[in-house]
Amino acid sequence: MRNWRLPLLVATMILGPSAAVSAAETQIERGKYLVTISGCGTCHTPGVLLGKPDLTRLLAGSEVAFGIPGVGVFVGGNLTPDKETGLGDWTAEQIIAAITKGEMPNGRKLFPVMPWPDLAHLSPDDAQAIAAYLKSLPPVKNAVPGPFGPKDVPSTFVSVIVPGDVYAKMPAPK
Repeated sequence: MRNWRLPLLVATMILGPSAAVSAAETQIERGKYLVTISGCGTCHTPGVLLGKPDLTRLLAGSEVAFGIPGVGVFVGGNLTPDKETGLGDWTAEQIIAAITKGEMPNGRKLFPVMPWPDLAHLSPDDAQAIAAYLKSLPPVKNAVPGPFGPKDVPSTFVSVIVPGDVYAKMPAPK
């Protein structure tokens, strides 16, 4: 994994402090671009899955979960650097491990409803840019419930993933 601090130090020594700031801003801009085109906000921004995105709390976690029968219910977490409810105490390396390997700092493995297997193909520079962008966001305090085991009763809206034949047999709402 490439460490971006060394190039910033070299840029600072050769070109002065403004070059280092520009390099950091460029990395954050790249991270924002990658997070945007990857659709992270869909599952990690309040209101998006209900049709009313709250962009004042961008990436602060959802209130709609994905349920997989027999597996559990998963809610898109708070990706802002809030120390209590988000990624505030996570290192860049921990963020990168979560998005590219599905490994949480507490040892829990993310279920692939979070598309970490796809993000595993990010270049080290792009993964670092995403981590830098997430660390640059304003912290938003928003505790997200879960995850819930297969027998737990979720405390949130749940979008359930079921096979087509099961869906076809579900009763229509009255």
